[in-house]
Amino acid sequence: ALVTGAGAGLGRAEALALAAAGAAVVVNDYDKDAAHSVVDEITAAGGQATAAPGDVSSWAVAEELVATAVSSYGQLDVLVNNAGVLRDRTIFNISESEWDTVIGVHLKGHAATIHWAAVHWRERSKAGETVNASIISTTSGAGILNNPGQANYSSAKAGIVALTLVAAKELGRYGVRANAIAPLARTQMTESAPGLGE
Repeated sequence: ALVTGAGAGLGRAEALALAAAGAAVVVNDYDKDAAHSVVDEITAAGGQATAAPGDVSSWAVAEELVATAVSSYGQLDVLVNNAGVLRDRTIFNISESEWDTVIGVHLKGHAATIHWAAVHWRERSKAGETVNASIISTTSGAGILNNPGQANYSSAKAGIVALTLVAAKELGRYGVRANAIAPLARTQMTESAPGLGE
């Protein structure tokens, strides 16, 4: 299983849960120390994990993440897209870089990992293997409720729903399920979101 944004918060919890269930986990995070810390937690508990730090908004990094899973464990079966950042601003105050960073990490980051995982699964399927794989992408109620001060985040999260639906339609024939979850949790990231601190 490859989990992005797994150095803290929900991604960390997902990586630990997958490892406890018996999965070998590739732990991705932009913060390499955080990624290695989660790997240490997993291995201390008797699980298997490999750290793969990097920025998922890079197509090349996403390719490396899938390659790490394949080289470390022989194949990839589960992709959990969780990496995310916030740069909250009202639409009249938002900068181009704040827009690009959030859209890049959330929407492009999900698309990049899905792309490279899909290439892997399609190749396996075309080689005659029965693939049983799963994509779990992280959206948010912000994509439906459109939170003030979160034009970038809300747009990215709405886009992730559309991306997931397309992936489900395109990849089902290759044995891949694609679903999106919209968790709500008190994490370091959400503590700073408008109205969620309370």
